[in-house]
Amino acid sequence: MSSERGNVVLLDGGMGQELRKRSSRPVSPLWSAQVMLDEPQLVTDAHRDFIEAGAQVIKLNTYSATPLRLARDGDAAMFEPLHAAALSAAHQARDESGRNVRIAGCLPPLVASYHPDSVPDNATCQRDYRRIVERQARGVDLFLCETMSLAREARAATMAAVESQLPVWVAFTVDDSDGTRLRSGEPLVAAAQDVAALGAERIIVNCSVPEAVTTAMRELAKLNVPFGGYANGFTSVAPLQPGGAVDKLASRTDLDPTAYAGHALRWVEQGATVVGGCCEVGPAHIAALVKRLTDKGYRLVSS
Repeated sequence: MSSERGNVVLLDGGMGQELRKRSSRPVSPLWSAQVMLDEPQLVTDAHRDFIEAGAQVIKLNTYSATPLRLARDGDAAMFEPLHAAALSAAHQARDESGRNVRIAGCLPPLVASYHPDSVPDNATCQRDYRRIVERQARGVDLFLCETMSLAREARAATMAAVESQLPVWVAFTVDDSDGTRLRSGEPLVAAAQDVAALGAERIIVNCSVPEAVTTAMRELAKLNVPFGGYANGFTSVAPLQPGGAVDKLASRTDLDPTAYAGHALRWVEQGATVVGGCCEVGPAHIAALVKRLTDKGYRLVSS
């Protein structure tokens, strides 16, 4: 393949599950956030390993550190120290790597992943997303609204992120059996058009099975907006309830680095210009994806 095929932005993989594999501590609902306090060096090391594998963009490790989740599962006062620690870990990893990678701020579901019925009212969404944006904005290069399962949730996160005047990317999670729809049942294309009109520069699908992401890429290719995907490696996310821990979920056995890279290559061949990994996708998967893409003539870039 010729290098004329274009540039691809490569994201890192799933920090939460990667940290679970590296830590000897018991898993908890605030898993990835708790590690920031108990074992911060693990976070720095994981970021650096993803960078060394070839990731051009790393995601801030604050996915579970939202005001509502901290109040429910821990202590609301943890918000400031957790975000400070996450920013420090990401910057330290980038500095140690000596590579020109970008750090993405994280705007996750405020209450629970995969459960559109748990999304708070619009005023609460706007308030909490603005608080997260304000805390992260001076330490990140862009914002990634990720695992959005409801169009209304994505709108609130996008509006808050756009106020920072930094680039905004929005990632939706889709129905694992129907990649044309969000987990709420809403059409992916309509939700994507909505956030693009608000200022989102890239539309992504994440934390869904690779097969659903492949379907979603066909949908997003209909739009005149850069798009991409990063899948998870779970057999099903149905067992995970709000306030639950990820040890309830089982991992697929058919998504080793080579197999995952095959899925991601198909997304790029469908027109995706940003790919990476979510839960259960580690540095070895990213390294395999780097090799597969470069062997096919794609050039990896950070923007």
